Amino acid sequence: MHRTSATQPSTPATDPAPLAVSCPVPLTHTLEITSAHGGGGRLTHHLIQQIFRPAFANPELEAQHDGALLEFPGGGRLAFTTDAHVVSPLFFPGGDIGTLAVNGTVNDLSMCGARPLWLSASFILEEGFPITTLEKIVQSMKTAAETAHVTIVTGDTKVVERGKGDGLYITTSGVGVLETPLTIAPSSIRAGDAILLSGDVGRHGMAIMATRASLSFESEIESDCAPLVEPVQALLSAGLDVHCLRDLTRGGLATTLVELAESSNLSITFDESNVPVIDPVGGACEILGLDPLYVANEGRFVCVLPASQAGQAIEIIARTAPGGPPSVIGSVVNGPAGLVTQRNVLGTERIVDRLSGEQLPRIC
Repeated sequence: MHRTSATQPSTPATDPAPLAVSCPVPLTHTLEITSAHGGGGRLTHHLIQQIFRPAFANPELEAQHDGALLEFPGGGRLAFTTDAHVVSPLFFPGGDIGTLAVNGTVNDLSMCGARPLWLSASFILEEGFPITTLEKIVQSMKTAAETAHVTIVTGDTKVVERGKGDGLYITTSGVGVLETPLTIAPSSIRAGDAILLSGDVGRHGMAIMATRASLSFESEIESDCAPLVEPVQALLSAGLDVHCLRDLTRGGLATTLVELAESSNLSITFDESNVPVIDPVGGACEILGLDPLYVANEGRFVCVLPASQAGQAIEIIARTAPGGPPSVIGSVVNGPAGLVTQRNVLGTERIVDRLSGEQLPRIC
C-alpha cells in the first residue's frame, strides 16, 4: 500500500493532515463489479464462491468442473457446458472470436472426458457492426465446428444500441456424450498422481496483447487456439486411468493448478524448468513484465493420472495434441488443501497463488 502525506508538517496546535491512501491491488470485497472480476484470479473466485455457488447450489455444480456431468435414470451420461466470449480485438494471429467460441466450448466438454456433439450459439451484436465482418466470423465458426466434428444446432441473436455492445459478444453452449466409465473430475485426483502439460504456454494471451497494443516482435506470436478432442479421446481409448483434465484458459497454468489443488483438497508441486515457453512468448512477457504461467491459453491442457502411466500418456499427447512438446511438470502430494509450490531452475521453491487482479483483460 502506498501512502502520501500532506506537504505541510503538522503543528502541536493542529491535527495531522489525513493520509491519501491508494491501493494498486483490487480489494476482495467490493460493492461493484470491476474488470478484474473477469480475469480468472481472486476476484473471479470470490464472485463464484460468494455469489453464484450459494444461489445455485446442487451436486453437479459442486463438482467445480469445466462442465456438468449429467446422468439419466435410464442409463447414459452427458456433459453440458456454456461459455461467453468477449475477446478484444475480434481478430488475432491464429484465430478470431468465432474460432475461440467453438474451440472453447468443445474443449470444456473434452475436459469432462466427453465426446462433443452439439453446440448452440448466441450472438449479441452492436448496431453498426459490419455485415462482412460477421460473415467472416461465422465462417470461422463453421470451419472450427467441422474440424472438431460438432454441429451448431440452435442459437439466438440480439442487437443492442450503438456504443453499448463493443461490436460482438458470442455465447456458446455444448453437449457431449460420456463414453467412458471413468469420473474425470477434480474429485478423482489422488496423492502420487503425475501432472502432465500438453505443450508450451502463454501463446494466446500474448497474441492478443501484441495485436491489441500494435506490438511487433521479431517472430509473430500466434494464438494456440485449437480443439483438444483428439488427444483426450486417444488417452481414453488407450485405457489410461485419467483422473482429471483441465484446459488452461483464464489465469493460465498457475491458476489452474491452484484450482485443482483446492478442489481435490491436496497439494501440488511442479518444476518451472519443465514448463515449456517458446522464446517469443518468453521475451514478450519479460519486456511487458508478465508471468507466462498466468497468461491464458486456448489449446493446452493438463492431465492428472497415476504416475505409472505418465510415460504412455506423454507418447499419446505428443502424437495427437496441438503444439508441444508435452512434459511431466509435477505431482500431487499430501499437504494443505490448495497449496501449490513451484521449484525454479535454482532449486528454490515459492508458493503459487491466484493473482489479485488481472494481467491481461478481455482475452477470451
